[in-house]
Amino acid sequence: MITTLLVATILCVLANAAVAVADYARAEFVLRNSARVRVPARALPYLGTLKLAGAVGLVVGLAGWAWVGAAAGTGLLLFYIGAVAVHVRARVLHTLAFPGTYLLLATAAVVHMARLTARS
Repeated sequence: MITTLLVATILCVLANAAVAVADYARAEFVLRNSARVRVPARALPYLGTLKLAGAVGLVVGLAGWAWVGAAAGTGLLLFYIGAVAVHVRARVLHTLAFPGTYLLLATAAVVHMARLTARS
C-alpha cells in the first residue's frame, strides 16, 4: 500500500508539473478545454502557478518535510474538486476524466503525506 501511494504521489508531482508548463505555454488543448468550461485564458498562468506550487510542495514533503507535502496535497485536492465542479457546472462531461484523474492522484498524495506526517 505504501509503495502504491508513493508512486501515485510521484505521478501527481509529474502530472501537475507537466500541466502547469502546458498552462504557461498556452497549449492548444489547454485553451480549447478552458474555453469549453468558460475559464478565461487570462486565468491560465495563475492556475498553472497553483499546480506548480502543489507539485513543488509535494517534492518538499517527499524530501523530509511531510507537513509541507500534506498542505500542498490538500491544496491540489481542493483545486481539483473545484475543477471537477467547473466541468460539471459547464456540462462538459466528456473531458471530466482529466480533472478526475488529477483529483485521484491528489487524494493519494494527501493520504501518503498524512501517513508520513503521522510517522514523524
